[in-house]
Amino acid sequence: MVNKNKVSFGPSIRRLPSYLNIIRSSQSAGVQFISGTAIASELNQEPIQVRKDLAITGIIGKPKKGYPVNELVMAIDHFLGWDLVHKAIVVGAGNLGSALSGYQEFKNHGLDIVAAFDTDPSKIGSVIHGVPIHPLDKLDEIVPRIGAEIAILTVPFPFANSSCESIVKAGISSIWNFTNSKLKVPEGITVWREDLSSGYAMLSVMMKLAQKSAVEDL
Repeated sequence: MVNKNKVSFGPSIRRLPSYLNIIRSSQSAGVQFISGTAIASELNQEPIQVRKDLAITGIIGKPKKGYPVNELVMAIDHFLGWDLVHKAIVVGAGNLGSALSGYQEFKNHGLDIVAAFDTDPSKIGSVIHGVPIHPLDKLDEIVPRIGAEIAILTVPFPFANSSCESIVKAGISSIWNFTNSKLKVPEGITVWREDLSSGYAMLSVMMKLAQKSAVEDL
């Protein structure tokens, strides 16, 4: 299992998509070169941090000119693996699973959700955002046929590990875990846990601090 502690440049990876949005905007405007300072200014970051983050992609900027925009876009896309198409499935076709299935940005970055799986008879056989919903017990039969390599797990907490076992049995070795469960997986399985509660916790605390600061300034 791979976790964030084993990815030494994890924070840099999480910042790269924000850089890419700014760089693509400059590309659309016909800009040929962009500096680390210009990117940093847009995001209220230090230029040295931006340059260190971009360095992991292997690209080198030109003195007094910055980075060639077209090459920089390609370098980031390639480093993130977004220049390839990865077929994915959603396991758990509830509200979150449905929303993720319809998120267009995934396709723009090479993530193609081709199927969803659920145990609810009322959902099986229907289609969400163009994605067909299959019975969960057909996972190991359908996955090899459609060539999926990533599973997006959005089932309720009590069913997380049993669903994970089915995913692994079907031959998928990369799991994007949106549940609150710490999955038990064999060696060689890559798991990234997306903790939405932690994100909201950060926002909530920041709101409280901002409100407290506003009161103290009165």
